[in-house]
Amino acid sequence: MLKTYTWPRFAYRQSDEQKIGRPQRHPVVVVGAGPIGLTAALDCAQRGLDVVVLDDNDTVSVGSRAVCYAKRPLEIWDRIGRMGAGGSGAPTLGERFVERGVSWKLGRVYFRDELVYTFDLLPEAHHKMPAMINLQQYHLEEMLVAACDAHPRIDLRWKHRVLSLAQHPDHVVLQVETPDGIFRTEAQWVVACDGANSELRRMVGAGFSGQFFQDRFLIADIVMKRDMPAERRFWFDPPFHRGQSVLLHKQPDDVWRVDFQLGWDADPEVEKQPERVRQRVRAALGDDVEFELEWVSVYQFACRRIDRFRHGRVLFAGDAAHQVSPFGARGANTGVQDVDNLAWKLAYVLQGLAPESLLDSYHDERAYAADDNLRASTRSTDFITPKSRGSRLYRDAVLGLAKTEPFARPLVNSGRLSTPTPYLHSPLNTPDESHFGGTLCPGSVCADAPVQAGGRRGWLLEHLGEGFTLLAFGRRPATDAVRCGGVEARVLHVGSDVLDVDGVLAERYDGRPGTVVLIRPDQHVAARWRGFDTTDIEAALARALGHAA
Repeated sequence: MLKTYTWPRFAYRQSDEQKIGRPQRHPVVVVGAGPIGLTAALDCAQRGLDVVVLDDNDTVSVGSRAVCYAKRPLEIWDRIGRMGAGGSGAPTLGERFVERGVSWKLGRVYFRDELVYTFDLLPEAHHKMPAMINLQQYHLEEMLVAACDAHPRIDLRWKHRVLSLAQHPDHVVLQVETPDGIFRTEAQWVVACDGANSELRRMVGAGFSGQFFQDRFLIADIVMKRDMPAERRFWFDPPFHRGQSVLLHKQPDDVWRVDFQLGWDADPEVEKQPERVRQRVRAALGDDVEFELEWVSVYQFACRRIDRFRHGRVLFAGDAAHQVSPFGARGANTGVQDVDNLAWKLAYVLQGLAPESLLDSYHDERAYAADDNLRASTRSTDFITPKSRGSRLYRDAVLGLAKTEPFARPLVNSGRLSTPTPYLHSPLNTPDESHFGGTLCPGSVCADAPVQAGGRRGWLLEHLGEGFTLLAFGRRPATDAVRCGGVEARVLHVGSDVLDVDGVLAERYDGRPGTVVLIRPDQHVAARWRGFDTTDIEAALARALGHAA
């Protein structure tokens, strides 16, 4: 039991198909009701799909788990929650998470007893969402559960454990165990979000390979009232924990996370003893600090990923598809971006608007992102926990120089924090034919910017909707939309639909007059041109839908 939180218990209920004893076929079954599974259910439901969620538990995550959520996942939850708010002025999911969490963007890195480096995750202005928030995973999950319960297309089933699955050409049969016995259900598509120890991964025979790290780390979540700014603080070889590293984060409800590196030979049971943990905390924060232990655990980690994100009709996301070290907050943040990539493709395929091959691009894009995250995570871990004398000498030299030499600061690696990976080599991209400035090339996630519409100031991402969008600068095109089969890309004109009130929108998109940007349903750039040509746009739209280029 935590001092600041009481876990809810969600009711098990018999489903109609259990009562009638005959399986029903559902468009989408999500396995796992953690942050990724719940986000997947909401995203699919917002796109018109009926979703069943199966989870073998009856509460939110227990203990101290994910804490840091980055700007991009917050934008995704903002998009998903905008339709759920129904245009009533109610806050979106993203807005509610920001309100509940602790926002921050500054980080401080210390070497021994000196501050050597300060960084700003979002140095530029004009973004709706903060660089990062800290929010305990159980709070976030409880809010996601409430959103799922309120959605008419989501059937959230607790105490439902998947025992087996059998794949067929057009569906999957799942055998499910409940308190009332075992029954079968069917799905056209299964989204596996059942965590790092995924049973579904084993059931489909998927490979899951990578690197294991032997070093152990201690998480101590403590309750204390202390007037310190909401910043990330990381110490290398501090006087109070020689030869190791320490990380400090502020969370809501006066909870602080202190993360201690322990080394390879630490005994987890000894290190979790309350008095030993208290000694470490007092050494780090001072003997006069009053605090209570909230949660203590010792962990190891791995950096690895699944061989294919798609195995037939089973699609893997989150920790079921990849694991990274906790440094850099790349676990849950990456999983939310998996869902962002998958849900629109799944909806278009199920609605007959795109070929099934579109789902293969889910692996192409998210495996590329996973590999990028694994590289970053492995490099961070190697810098934080050097494996040789030479590596430690290099690290300490970098840290020593960082205080006075600007060239050394980018080499400091206390965990490269989560940022979206652009899908630079995606088969869905249409390459540029003209020169563009800036960084928003095809495959990149869209940048937000302040805009005005209907006399009200807002944000660009709020106006992109759930489908394809043509962001047009200069003279308004003669048509309001371009179509490919049953899919429409609607025009969002800068000047009549939205006003670029501060000039930031044109600057970020290099939006000189005549520029057109094709934006995907997951708010990634698919193509861009210096003029509005319907034939070119139709071809790029077809390509983004997975039709042969």
